[in-house]
Amino acid sequence: MTVGRCMTKNPVSIHPDVSVPEAQSIMRREKFHRLPVLDKAGKLVGIVTSSDLIHATPSAATALDMYELNYLISKLKIEKVMTRTVLTATEDLPIEEAARLMADKNISGLPVMRGDVLVGIITESDLFKLFIELFGARHAGIRLTVLLPEKKGELAAVATAIAKAGGNIVSLATFDGDDPTNSYCTIKVEGVLRQTLLEAVTPLVERVVDVREH
Repeated sequence: MTVGRCMTKNPVSIHPDVSVPEAQSIMRREKFHRLPVLDKAGKLVGIVTSSDLIHATPSAATALDMYELNYLISKLKIEKVMTRTVLTATEDLPIEEAARLMADKNISGLPVMRGDVLVGIITESDLFKLFIELFGARHAGIRLTVLLPEKKGELAAVATAIAKAGGNIVSLATFDGDDPTNSYCTIKVEGVLRQTLLEAVTPLVERVVDVREH
C-alpha cells in the first residue's frame, strides 16, 4: 500500500497573500485542519494549520479594542504564519513510512508531490480510514485475536486451518507479543461459526486472547 492509494487528491491550497480570516473561513467551510501554500507559479512554499491560525491571533488580554483587533487580524497574511520548511511525501512512498514520519516528527499531514507539483495530501484522517479498512471493521464476521509462537509456518498453519473449516479471512494483522518468543495476531473471519473457528485454531496457538462477533 502506497501513499498514492490513500491520499486525498487535488487538495485545496491557498496563496501566501491570503489573509488569516480567509484561511480560517476556507478551513471551516471545507472541514480541513491544514492547507498547503502555493506561490503564483504553483510551487509549494509552505503549509498552514488551524493551530497556526489560532496562535496567530492576538491574546484576549490585549489592550486593543475590538475594532483595532479585527483590523490587525484582517491584514495578517498567511506568509507571516505558515511553516516554510515542509516535509513532503511521494505517491510511491509506502504508507507505513508516511505514518512513521508523521509520528516521529509529530505532524498530522504531509503534502504529496510529483516532482515539483502538488498532487495530494496524506493526513491522520486518511490513516484512520486505512486502519478501518485493514482491520475489516466494516465487514461482518468473527474477530479473533490469538498469541502465536514465533516460529516459521505458524501463521500459515492457522490460515490453512481456517480455510479448511470453511472460513474466509477478511483481514489479518500481527503485533509484537509478550516477549520475543511470540506475537499477537488479529484475524477477521467470515463464513464460519464461532465454535467451529475456535476448534480449528485453538490447537495451533499458545492462547486465544479474544473472540467476538461483529
